[in-house]
Amino acid sequence: MSYPKIGIRPTIDGRWGGVRESLEEQTMNMAKTAKELIESELKYADGTPAQCVIADTNIGGGAEAARCAEKFSTENVVATLTVTPCWCYGTETMDLDPNTIKAVWGFNGTERPGAVYLAAVMAAYAQRGLPAFSIYGHDVQDSTDTSVPEDVKEKILRFAKGAVAVGQMKDKAYVNIGSVAMGIAGSDAQASFFQKYLGMRTEWVDMTEILRRIKLEIYDEEEFEIAREWVKNNCKEGLDINDDESLQENIRKSKVVPYEEEWDFCVKHAMICKDILFGNKKLADKGWHEEALGRNGIAGGFQGQRQWTDWLPNADFTEAILASTFDWTGARAPIAFATENDTLNGTAMLLGTLLTNKAPIFSDVRTYWSPESVERVTGHKLSGVAENGVIHLINSGASCLDGSGAAQDEEGNGTMKEFWNMTEEDIKACLEATDWRAANHQYFRGGGFSSHFITEAEMPITMIRVNIAEGVGPTLQIAEGYTAHIPEDVSKVLEDRTDTTWPTTWFAPRIGMKGFETVYDVMANWGANHGASVHGHVGADIITLASMLRIPVVMHNVEDENVFRPHAFKGFGTKDLEGSDLRACAYYGPLYK
Repeated sequence: MSYPKIGIRPTIDGRWGGVRESLEEQTMNMAKTAKELIESELKYADGTPAQCVIADTNIGGGAEAARCAEKFSTENVVATLTVTPCWCYGTETMDLDPNTIKAVWGFNGTERPGAVYLAAVMAAYAQRGLPAFSIYGHDVQDSTDTSVPEDVKEKILRFAKGAVAVGQMKDKAYVNIGSVAMGIAGSDAQASFFQKYLGMRTEWVDMTEILRRIKLEIYDEEEFEIAREWVKNNCKEGLDINDDESLQENIRKSKVVPYEEEWDFCVKHAMICKDILFGNKKLADKGWHEEALGRNGIAGGFQGQRQWTDWLPNADFTEAILASTFDWTGARAPIAFATENDTLNGTAMLLGTLLTNKAPIFSDVRTYWSPESVERVTGHKLSGVAENGVIHLINSGASCLDGSGAAQDEEGNGTMKEFWNMTEEDIKACLEATDWRAANHQYFRGGGFSSHFITEAEMPITMIRVNIAEGVGPTLQIAEGYTAHIPEDVSKVLEDRTDTTWPTTWFAPRIGMKGFETVYDVMANWGANHGASVHGHVGADIITLASMLRIPVVMHNVEDENVFRPHAFKGFGTKDLEGSDLRACAYYGPLYK
C-alpha cells in the first residue's frame, strides 16, 4: 500500500554569506521535529504509524522549491507543512502545487522574524487562491528553544490528522450494495459529491450478487466454518418478540430462509459484503478471479429495506459486525458500512472513523425526551449529563458493538478504543453486553437478528451528519456531547415505546451555544433522520477536515477558539465564522475540481 504522506518543507532566508549558513541547522531541525511529532502521534486506519517526508535541503528560493516538489511528486505527498524560524522570500519558497493541502509553521521568536514570513506567505497564498493553514505559537520562544509549544502541537496534529484522512479516501470507492432504501434521500448516492469533494469513486452492486455468491459458494468456506463457530460461541440470542400467528398469511409466507439456517445466512452475508468491498485472494484459488479483486472500497452500505428484507434475513448482523473493531478474525480496523445504504451517513461514519480510528455508531436520531416527558412516563427525574433531556439514538440492530461502551480504559471506565488497543477482555465485554434479538417480523418479514445493547457508560461522543442542500451543496453538522446512563428500569420503559430489539444510546449534547440552546433545538436543527457518532470530542478535528474538503459546517457546538481553518477563510469574515465558512467553501469549490 502506498500510504499518503505529509511533506515537510523547511524554508530559509536565501541570503548566503552568513545569514543562511547560520540558520541551516535550526531550520532543518524544525522539520525533523515536526516529522517526529506527526509520526509518533498519528496512525493510518490499519494501525501503521503516519509517514512524513522531508525535502532534501532547506528551501531558500524557487530552484530548491522545485526540487522539493519533484521529490514529493514521487512520494504520494497529499499535504505539505512548511516550517521556518526566520524570514524567507514568500512567493519564491511557497508550495504552489494546487493538489496539496498546505500549512505553514512560523517560529514565534524575536531574534529572527519567522512570524513575519508566516504573515507574508499567508497573504501570498490568499492572493494566489491557495488556502493554507497558519500555525503560530501564542508565546515568544528563545531562538535556542527547540521545544514545540502545546498550542503549536495541537494545530500541527489537527492539520496532519485531517490531511491523512483526506489521503486515505483519495482514489478509494464507496460501494453501494443495492440502491435507495424506502425513499431515504441520503441513500441516493451522488457520484459527483464523492468524486469532487472526497476524491472517491462510487460503485453499485445489485443485492442479487449476495444470493449468487451464496448459491455458488463464492466465499471462503474455511473462514465460514471459523466464523460460524465464533458466532455460536459469542453471539448469544436474546428476546424473540414475534408472534407470527398474528401476522396475515402473505407476510407469514414471505419468510423463505428457515429459522435453523438464519445464522448461516447472516454470517455468509457479512463475509460476502466484506469481500465485495475489499476482495479476498482465497476466491482466486477457487477460480473466481474477478470477485477476488474486490471493489477497492473504503466504505459502503447495504440497501436491505424493503426489496431484500421483505423475504430474506436483514443485514443487521453484517452492518453491526463490519462497523465494530473486531470479528471472528480478532481485533481489526472498523469499516464504515451504512444501514439502509444511507451514503451520506456512511460518509459521516467514514470521516469520524478516519479521524479517530475508532468504530462509528450508526443511529436513527429518533426521539427527543424532555425531562418533563421522562418524568411523566416513568416517574423518574433525569439528572447528571441527562438533566436537560436526551436524544434517543437507536437503529434496527445495526450499531457497532463498541457502542455498548463495554470496553474499559485504564481507570475502569467504559470507553471505545482503536482496534490495536482492544484487548481480549474488551472484545469479550462488548460481546457480553450485546444480545442478538430475533428481527421484528413486522419490519423484517425475512427474519434475521438485530444487535441489542444499552450504552451504560457515560463517555464523550461526537455526532456527525453530512447533508446536501440544493443551492448550497454538501454541508456538515456536528454535535459534541455525552452518552447518558439512565436507570435500567426507566430506560426499558422508554426503549419499549420504540422497538426493544434494537440497541439504545441516550445522547446528551452539550448545550448553551447558538443552535444548541436546548437539547430540543439540537434535535429540531438536525438535518436528517440518521447520525453517525464516534468516541471523543472531535468536533474541532472534523471542522478542520471539512475545510480541507471545502464542505461548510453549518451547525456545531465547538468553541470559536478551537476552530482551525485555512487562514484565507478569514478574508471572508471573522465575526460570523459559519457564514465565512459557507462563503469561502462556495468560492474555492470542492477539493477535487
